[in-house]
Amino acid sequence: MTNFIVIVLFTIFLFLSSIHFYWAFGGKWGSKGVFPSNPDGSPMRPPSVLATLIVAAGLLAFSLFYLIKGGYFSVGLPLWINKNGLWVLTGIFILRAVGDFKYLGFFKKIKNSKFAVNDTKLYSPLCLAIGILTLVLALNI
Repeated sequence: MTNFIVIVLFTIFLFLSSIHFYWAFGGKWGSKGVFPSNPDGSPMRPPSVLATLIVAAGLLAFSLFYLIKGGYFSVGLPLWINKNGLWVLTGIFILRAVGDFKYLGFFKKIKNSKFAVNDTKLYSPLCLAIGILTLVLALNI
């Protein structure tokens, strides 16, 4: 069961990383409704290319971390990452699902933008699923 979860999480993060690299290098497909907007509906300033590349690299690192924890290959990670990394990822994604109580998460106040609709239907449930699956791994690896 843990091998299946590792592969699912690796695949999710590899896809998310790929789409962020695509956006960073100028791709437009799928870029509508992926960033919060202001309460008046006006768009917030989108992230820079550098910020998008940093997110893409982080997501790629997460995908590889799941493979490492699943035993698919070995890398000498710092002890604190090896010991607590799954717990940190669990916390990150469950907190992201809960949200900031304004723009994102299940308890957001701004609910009418394209991003808010996508967040309710896709992004927050995905983050919750990632958090739960990572918790299962943390308890079993």
